[in-house]
Amino acid sequence: MTELGYHASHEQFPPSDLLKYVELADERGFDHALASDHYHPWSERQGESGHVWSWLGAAMARTDMTFGTVNAPGYRYHPAVIAQAAATLREMYPERFWFAVGSGQLLNEGITGTDWPVKDERNARLAECADVMRRLWDGEADVTHHGRITVERATLWTRPETAPPLFGAALSAETARWLGDCEWVDGMITVGTPDHEGDAEVVEAFRETAPEKPVYLKVQLSWDESDDAALEGAVDQWRTNCVPGAVTQQLRTAGEYDELGEEIHEEHVEEHVRVSANIDDHLEWLETDVDLDVDRVVCHNVNTNQGAFVEAFAEEVLPSFG
Repeated sequence: MTELGYHASHEQFPPSDLLKYVELADERGFDHALASDHYHPWSERQGESGHVWSWLGAAMARTDMTFGTVNAPGYRYHPAVIAQAAATLREMYPERFWFAVGSGQLLNEGITGTDWPVKDERNARLAECADVMRRLWDGEADVTHHGRITVERATLWTRPETAPPLFGAALSAETARWLGDCEWVDGMITVGTPDHEGDAEVVEAFRETAPEKPVYLKVQLSWDESDDAALEGAVDQWRTNCVPGAVTQQLRTAGEYDELGEEIHEEHVEEHVRVSANIDDHLEWLETDVDLDVDRVVCHNVNTNQGAFVEAFAEEVLPSFG
């Protein structure tokens, strides 16, 4: 049975507030959470960007949920350091932490001043990072690597009984197919759209060569106590995330996203976000997610009414999921 998860958006809320929201989600029956890992928000209106790795220790101590995050190693994060962070969480909270890796965005990874490479080069760097992390989790001593990244005699002294599951993040069928061929990949996470245009192709591309590995789907929705409030909240908070993907690899600041966001109108937002105050609408959308043959759906309510969302979905949506 497909599982349901709650998304904790560090771009939209202070980490202290997010801690309260995941505690509430845990109390109301959510078993899984996904937390974002970014340096900048996608809009100046969102206005936050806490450090997820600092926050995860507290969130996992205060709840019983599993947690995951999507990370882009090889730029602002060195893979040996992030391998240590992941191993520490997994040792403290056995079997409860997993994470995904992707090729990143200039908005977040560009803060180190690196020249931003093309997608194929970013994928090659990602594969090297994954190999280093795997070697460290496997207990290899004096791990050394000279390539797109450099590691000199790294040994991970504190390791969990089982390594963190390492997922790959994909937005296109091309990337999904590449991940399916990668031995280091334990599963895939992708992002769904309201009409699922292209979503099935992404899932199928991964399953062509990795049919037994799990697939997680993150969906953007806006539920509020009225349709107008749901749409207003989605437009205010998430229109900059509806900017075409190719353009985003050229943007370095939240202000630049906001400039392009002025050209994104309500109908564009509704092409990317499931907007409705009717729980039955969201149940129908989630049923189409299940039809994609995914193992977990993570719900991201993109407006700021998080408490009411958790209460409503816990009461009316969670009973339909395992």
